[in-house]
Amino acid sequence: MKAAVIHQFGGPEEIKYEELKMPQPGPGEVLVKTLAIGTNRLDHYVRLGEISPDITFPHVLGSDAVGQVINWGKDVTGFNVGDRVISMPGYPLDPSEVHVRPVTVASSYAIPGVHTQGTYAEYIVVPAQWLLIDNTDLPVEQIAALPVPLLIAIRSVEIVGEVKAGDTVLVQAGASSTGMMSIQVAKALGARVVTTVQNSSSVEIAQEFGADFIINTSEQDFVSAIHEWTEGKGVDVAIDNLGGDILQKTINVVRPEGIIVSMGFMAGTQATIDVRNFFFTQKQLRGTLVGDIEDFSRWLPAIKKGLIRPLVDSTMLLSQAANAHERIANNQARGAIILIP
Repeated sequence: MKAAVIHQFGGPEEIKYEELKMPQPGPGEVLVKTLAIGTNRLDHYVRLGEISPDITFPHVLGSDAVGQVINWGKDVTGFNVGDRVISMPGYPLDPSEVHVRPVTVASSYAIPGVHTQGTYAEYIVVPAQWLLIDNTDLPVEQIAALPVPLLIAIRSVEIVGEVKAGDTVLVQAGASSTGMMSIQVAKALGARVVTTVQNSSSVEIAQEFGADFIINTSEQDFVSAIHEWTEGKGVDVAIDNLGGDILQKTINVVRPEGIIVSMGFMAGTQATIDVRNFFFTQKQLRGTLVGDIEDFSRWLPAIKKGLIRPLVDSTMLLSQAANAHERIANNQARGAIILIP
């Protein structure tokens, strides 16, 4: 089979399209022919060597994929040849931890393309319990763009953020992949959403995905703008994928006893907060990662209805994975780039 692999860390030019041995499903595993493969910024950081410096080469990148069931090993039930399936972008490798929730706390939790061989290939093998049958009938390119950002958004907004109808919610970086998804999840739950962006083209994206109030931070201070929008009350929940020196400002716009969900560090990994003000106002700072397969399954009807949809920048052939990474590295992608085997 063909796959896009790296033999060493470096720039996009390190991605080579070459022949690899066809994987074979073992007990409890399913062989999937990929139909569409989602790219994420995480893939870019893995390629650079910033995430998993000890991976074995040659290494196949990629965490997201939609495909078609071809075959399976012993003890697999519930699938038919030809079923369209979504591969989960992370799961425990130890079968004894299959019921651990959230899956991200399992000691053997691994992300394809980060800790194990990934999805940038014509065929992949996935444990059966981590495949979700896709009954949306939507284009594969759309579904392939969903797993990582949508599962982060569901867990951040609905589960950890506890957003409910009538809440006011801040979503930082609303034109980012997780930002777009978080806006849509919050709106589907009945919340009012304020979001931040950095330029006029991002304003259009945030509008397209339903934000009620959009703050262009290149023109306006988001703390004062949210103070005015909420009439001084603050938002009930803030979803922060920025971290760094922005985190304290995010905390500042949340009402007393409100919730701040931290799930990213685009502005930096180090933050300083005013501890006294934080506990005097009894706010809650919670960290999270991606959601579980049950979360994705629960939201499939909303996806089918069009309440949740991705922004697809473009589709490219799998053989053009290096070109896709060039666009990602240069921040040229407006939405997800999907690779077609």
